[in-house]
Amino acid sequence: MNEDVRNVVLGVLATGESASLGWLTRTYLWRRRLRRKQAFFGLRDGSDCLLVVNRHAGSDRAVHSVDVSALLELSALIKDCGARPEIVQHDEARQGLGDRTEFCVGGPYSNRRMAAHLASLLPGLTMNVESEPIADRGMFTVGGEAYRLVNGAAEYVILARLIGGDGGRPVFLLCGQAAIANQSAARHLARHHETLARKYGSGPFALLLKVVHSDAYGPDVVELVADVTRAALTAPAAAPAAS
Repeated sequence: MNEDVRNVVLGVLATGESASLGWLTRTYLWRRRLRRKQAFFGLRDGSDCLLVVNRHAGSDRAVHSVDVSALLELSALIKDCGARPEIVQHDEARQGLGDRTEFCVGGPYSNRRMAAHLASLLPGLTMNVESEPIADRGMFTVGGEAYRLVNGAAEYVILARLIGGDGGRPVFLLCGQAAIANQSAARHLARHHETLARKYGSGPFALLLKVVHSDAYGPDVVELVADVTRAALTAPAAAPAAS
């Protein structure tokens, strides 16, 4: 073998070795990111999780078309983790917490399970479900502050990761004042789950987000208003007994 042929062979071998090393490195990094993602969402390969949805107002069975978009966002996350989503109507999800990861979508006025989650898991946060006065419908109150809905201009949504029950699997709440806010929360979770995992680890969080000018921008422009975790997890002090 002359010198030129030997150099060519050595070059090919070196290129192949570098490509193999690069492939192994990318595979390792991809698997590490996947494991972190699975840990954050409480999902494993082949596991099941719940997608609990509300009903469209005025319909016995239908889900709001915008909430369907939120479900698609969440389903993509779940499938990326190698898990299987099961979609359940809010009044048919009669089971406890912690055995399976749960994503609960919709406000408490149309989602009975969301109402139970807010009462038991976020006792320091309330959402007004009364129809009158109209200006206060859907209003969030947390930490002594009130956040009112302005249709098409400012729609608020709670995005929370909470732990309940003995199984240790998380419950994700996407509780918006409007359907488009639920979709925005799902998109925010899909885009920023790595940042959220780095900040909160496996612990709980409750974030108040605002969808800005949805009439013009749809669900894409979202602002973080406040991290309300501490206030939302803290039950209000009991009123003093009348003397």
